[in-house]
Amino acid sequence: MSELLEELKDGVLTLTINRPEAHNTLDSAVCEALMDSLAESENNPDVRCVVVTGAGKVFCAGGDVKLQASGVLIDETVDPEAAHAALAKMIRDGVNVFGMFHTLSKPTLAVMNGAAAGAGLALALACDLRFCLDTAKLTAAFGNIGLSPDSGLSYFMPRLIGDAKSRELCFTSEVITGQEAHAMGLVTKVANRDTFEAEARAYAEYLASLPTIAVGRTKQNLNASGHASLDEVLDIEADNVARCMATEDHKNAAAAFVRKEKVVFKGR
Repeated sequence: MSELLEELKDGVLTLTINRPEAHNTLDSAVCEALMDSLAESENNPDVRCVVVTGAGKVFCAGGDVKLQASGVLIDETVDPEAAHAALAKMIRDGVNVFGMFHTLSKPTLAVMNGAAAGAGLALALACDLRFCLDTAKLTAAFGNIGLSPDSGLSYFMPRLIGDAKSRELCFTSEVITGQEAHAMGLVTKVANRDTFEAEARAYAEYLASLPTIAVGRTKQNLNASGHASLDEVLDIEADNVARCMATEDHKNAAAAFVRKEKVVFKGR
């Protein structure tokens, strides 16, 4: 049985973490499969939006705590500094997938069908947008097992809800609901169990209908704004809007605007 299911329909590539018996925890196989799918979707014009979700009733419970508890990740027979360096490198190499969701030139949407904890919450925050079940339980979780956050949680969370609230959630591992997360700006939209699946699908299809190239260029602008100067951002914006002006989508949309007609974007 595949640990990652893929479905491409109406421009929406849905990636489903398929480990319900393990609460869809992220192992190396899942992370590698996600990275392979994202790399392929980058240059696939049929992919207009990428959705990540979980099989069953949990979105993603984070990393594999059982593996961490086993002690196999730390080799105590070697020099402590060498062991630390090797472990840190393994962890760093394993979290590249979160950056890929953030930088992919297509809109990325986490469909949070249930609980998200630790790296699972980080996975959702790495996406551009989050559609969450209103009763889903969300937690930073790392502190519960004596860990500091990884997987980009320390980067993404403060940019969404600010430094003070991020410190509170990360220090205490407080459990919040999807509805509470929506109120504080951590998730984009919520729905109840009865309408969740239909509303999430409709939202993904709406994202797929947007001018994909312009969305990708917009992501570049926004991602740069976190570290670049104003002049640098103005340069990036100018370059990206000039590239967008050369697209079929822009030319058709401009003509449709003048004619007061509806435009259908094709991602070209």
